[in-house]
Amino acid sequence: MKSNLLSPEIYRVIDANLNRLKEGIRVVEDIMRYRDNNKELSKKLKSLRHQARITETKELLKNRDSINDVLRSSTKSEQTRSDIQSILSANFKRAEESARVLEEIFKLEDIERSENFKTIRYELYNLEKEIILSEQ
Repeated sequence: MKSNLLSPEIYRVIDANLNRLKEGIRVVEDIMRYRDNNKELSKKLKSLRHQARITETKELLKNRDSINDVLRSSTKSEQTRSDIQSILSANFKRAEESARVLEEIFKLEDIERSENFKTIRYELYNLEKEIILSEQ
């Protein structure tokens, strides 16, 4: 990052959303890879997941406080999935929302990083449409 103006709380926001983004992509990627044997979509998703990296991992880890997360417990809707399409949809939404948070947060520090997460978000929208519509 260009400057050191981000507070520990903002690093927590970045850490949580970066993890959520990569986890959501990984769930979809593994379904495309292992269930569908879809090399093309798996590669696109893997590439996006790798694009969602930042170099300040020590700052993120230093400020992580998952034990005291006020919303650590799962909600009913997070515990229920009716079929594979609901898993795909939930994980696309999780990843897209996290990419949007990261896009906004990085506007404080580094517009290039902000644009990177915007690019990831829009690619996720395209992949979601392609994958979800093919499930029907």
